Amino acid sequence: ALNRIGDPVLITTGRRLTEEGMPENAGSTVVMLDGKCAFNTLADENLVIHWGAYLGTSDEIAISGRLGDVGAEIERVREEARQRKGWIMDTYLLRKPGEPEE
Repeated sequence: ALNRIGDPVLITTGRRLTEEGMPENAGSTVVMLDGKCAFNTLADENLVIHWGAYLGTSDEIAISGRLGDVGAEIERVREEARQRKGWIMDTYLLRKPGEPEE
C-alpha cells in the first residue's frame, strides 16, 4: 500500500530529497522525477525502498529491500534499462525501518 491508515504521505522530487533529506514526519515518501538516484544521498541505509520502472507495462522492473542492500543494484539496473530503451520512467517509495509494510 502507498500509505497506512492515519500516516502521512509525502510526494516529492529527487532534487528536494537530496536538498532536504528524508522528512522526520513522513510515514511514506514517494519520490518522482529523480534523474540522479537521490536515495543514494541519504545517510540512513536502513530505510526500506520499493523501486519500480516502467510500472504497468510489459517491461516493468521492481526491486525492494533495505536501501543499504539494494541501492547500488537499483542504480545499476536503472542505468541498464535506460541504455536499453533510451529512456527511463521510474519512481520509488521510502519508509523508515521498523515500520510495518502492510
